[in-house]
Amino acid sequence: MPELPEVETVTRGLTPVMEGFVVDHVVQRRPNLRFPFPENFVGRMAGRRINQLTRRAKYILGYLDDGQVLLVHLGMSGRMTIFDDPLVRVPAPAKHDHVDFVMQSGAVVRFTDPRRFGVITLIAADEVNTHKMLVDIGPEPLGNSFNATVLAAGIAKRASPIKTVLLDQRLVAGLGNIYVCEALFRSGIAPDRLAKDLKPDEIERLYREIRLVLEDAIAAGGSSLKDHRQANGELGYFQHSFRVYGREGEGCFADGCGSTVGRIVQAGRSTFFCPTCQK
Repeated sequence: MPELPEVETVTRGLTPVMEGFVVDHVVQRRPNLRFPFPENFVGRMAGRRINQLTRRAKYILGYLDDGQVLLVHLGMSGRMTIFDDPLVRVPAPAKHDHVDFVMQSGAVVRFTDPRRFGVITLIAADEVNTHKMLVDIGPEPLGNSFNATVLAAGIAKRASPIKTVLLDQRLVAGLGNIYVCEALFRSGIAPDRLAKDLKPDEIERLYREIRLVLEDAIAAGGSSLKDHRQANGELGYFQHSFRVYGREGEGCFADGCGSTVGRIVQAGRSTFFCPTCQK
């Protein structure tokens, strides 16, 4: 599933062709994705200007000029691709190309989702903080409302492994399996340590590495493992910088370590770590 860096990369890619532009019309090729499309979705989108395009956790939010908000979640396999070269014909839709946003500028943004776990819907702007999909999401890890003090307070009484606690979207928004594994490795913290047992210097280090790994991943265009593509169709490249994720049995990259990367299962997810570097 795309995590925060992948969704941020897609949002940034869409901004130059969607933010400030008017939707001419929408082509909807099926009645539902994970959920049914909202009633009269095509009609409600026609002629609407997208005043702002932003991201909240793993959701893309497009604020429209009539008080609606276009909410998009990529699910497990969703991607959005831009076609904006006037000299190149937009390809005929393939089997899993479910929605086209045709802009008055001539650009086309196509939503493709083979597994159909994605979401495209409309909500009211005053519901952004209260809608059922958004209400329980914690602070943005790259925003000013998240810092080491907030992290310390959130984990202080959590008698669960720090790896599973960090995946709780109520604690911090947008973190997923890949970047939690990487941040814990960079912090030198074992994934099975109880969250409440982390020391202040460890929490400070973990906070710092969460931000850094997310910033590094965004700069690399995210991680392309199976389905992720940037909005221009290119792959992300952060997977080439993984230090532990997906590297079970391979040597640790830390200088002088000599250990091999291990894997355990926590809350049904694979956790990759170095048994020597992470304590």
